[in-house]
Amino acid sequence: KKNGYSDAQLAMCLSGDITEDDVRAKRKSFGITPSTKQIDTLAAEYPADTNYLYTTYHGMEDDVESQNGGVMVLGSGAYRIGSSIEFDWCGVS
Repeated sequence: KKNGYSDAQLAMCLSGDITEDDVRAKRKSFGITPSTKQIDTLAAEYPADTNYLYTTYHGMEDDVESQNGGVMVLGSGAYRIGSSIEFDWCGVS
């Protein structure tokens, strides 16, 4: 998962009748789940309590806990250096 492969892609690489759901169930049984991280908008100069979040398989713990089950945003795309996070956030608020 850290290399960016989806559960469906991993299932295609495995032999036999292994499905995406099989891979997902096994991954979850091993505790391999993404962490929710918070973008530090103040470059660590001051404590930042922002709602600019992303998920990653490279984290060990969540920076924030989801409330009310969380919200899924579809199609927002990846955050890149120089991208307008403010625009992305106002577009989904």
